[in-house]
Parts: sequence; C-alpha cells; structure tokens
Amino acid sequence: MHDLKNKVAVITGAADGIGKSLAIKAAAEGMKLVLADIDTKKLDQLVTELAASGTEAVGLKVDVSMAEDVTALANLAYTTFGEVHLLINNAGVALAKNAWETTQKDWDWVMGVNLYGVTNGLRAFLPRMLTAGQEGHVINTASIAGLLSEPSMAAYNVSKFGVVTLSEGLHHDLTLRQAQIKVSVLCPAWVKTRIAEADRHRPADERIDLTKLDKVTAATGTSMFKAVQAGIEPEEIAEATFAAIRDGRFYIITHPQTMTGIRIRMDDILGNRQPTLLPI
Repeated sequence: MHDLKNKVAVITGAADGIGKSLAIKAAAEGMKLVLADIDTKKLDQLVTELAASGTEAVGLKVDVSMAEDVTALANLAYTTFGEVHLLINNAGVALAKNAWETTQKDWDWVMGVNLYGVTNGLRAFLPRMLTAGQEGHVINTASIAGLLSEPSMAAYNVSKFGVVTLSEGLHHDLTLRQAQIKVSVLCPAWVKTRIAEADRHRPADERIDLTKLDKVTAATGTSMFKAVQAGIEPEEIAEATFAAIRDGRFYIITHPQTMTGIRIRMDDILGNRQPTLLPI
C-alpha cells in the first residue's frame, strides 16, 4: 500500500513502546485507528491525545490471548469504520528462563500473547479483509529471537520462531490465492521498551524473581534488561515498518548488525555444525 490516508489500521499492544510509536506514525499518515491494549489507562490516554490532534481513533481493552477479546476488537473496527486495511498484530511479552525452569503457566502466558495473539488476530480479521477484496497489509511482530536462538529465553524463542514461520506460510497462502493483502514480519533486536517488565501484568506469584533463578539464567536476564535499555528508539521501528508497507517487503530487519548472526545460524545448519552461541 502506498496511499494510507483515510485507510483503517488496527494495532494491538498499542498503548506503549513499539505499538504506541506505530499508532502515532499511522496517525501521521492520515489513517483511522482502532487500538487495543491490556493497559486501559495508557490506552485511553493515547486515544484521547490522538483524537485531540484530529485523528479518528477508538480503543478497546483486549487480552490478545483470548479469542473472544480479539473478535470483539474486530467487531468494533468494522462497526466503527466498516473496513480494515492494515492489521498489526504487535502485542508481546517476554521472560528470561531456561527450558527446565519455565513453568506451564509461563508457557501459557508467553505463547498465549506472542503466538496465539497473532493467530487470534488472523482469524478475527483476515476473512473480512479478504471478502472486501481491497488492498491490505498484515504486520506480525516477531523479534530477532524468531531468527536466532539465545539462551535462557526458551518460551520467548519458541513463540517468536512460531510467528516467523506462521507469517511465511501466510504469505504463501495469500500469494497462491492472488489476494491483494501483503504480509510482513517485524524482527527487531533491542528496542527501548518495557518488554523486560512485561510480567507486571501477571499475578504477583507468577512474576519472575531473578534471585531464585540459577546464576546463568539470572545473568542472561540482567544482560538482556541492560541491552533493552540501551536499544534504539521505538520511533525507528515505526519508520522501518511503514517503509516496508510501502515497499511490500516481507522481512523487516531493523538492526542491520543482526544479519551477521542470521548468516552464521544458516551456515551452522547448512554445514551441519553445532549451534553458535551468538553475543547478546
């Protein structure tokens, strides 16, 4: 899509971080917005700010892991604007744990938001988008962790690899049907967001206590927290995303230096080598 003015965008995880920057960028492009987040206070504040600047925007509290919540979001979008052109499945969470310390509740939480949040979005919106027969675009937010496997991030890695392969298959499915809907998968590395504090939305007894993890996992978690704090600004991710929408580009790699790691991983596979431990 090239002309985004008056087109309708739906963005999940929109109240903060990357999602908020995507919403602000979409508003600057003249789009109408349907925004979702689990944080009602921040979501309402953003919708109010956008409306004050002249953007048509509505918001809804949504837990993307719940299919009925995402269906309600789709109903709101089509009731309010009658169409959807850009779907950004962006909501995400993270935690630092190795595979044997990751509890079932941890898996359910991470997979529910990061992977099922995307599948719920596709089921709720794509049939209507396809029926409309209009030009459209789907952005699924993965991570560089969907292309590279870092230690102590078992559930997060699995969820993000899932989003990447889901998006690749979706691209093929839509291409084979000659649909006018493009797909992109967003794979950023370190970005200044609150992703390292994502478990603030979990019950207190399910939050991570780094002091109770083994030293390797705790050290990795600490390093990743520092890397996030030193990351690039979310606005850069939004710019890269909208550039990809205009170019019709599938892979959105926002940190060029990560290409080296991706190449090493591919060489490991093709050369039948042990996986290389890449720097964080």
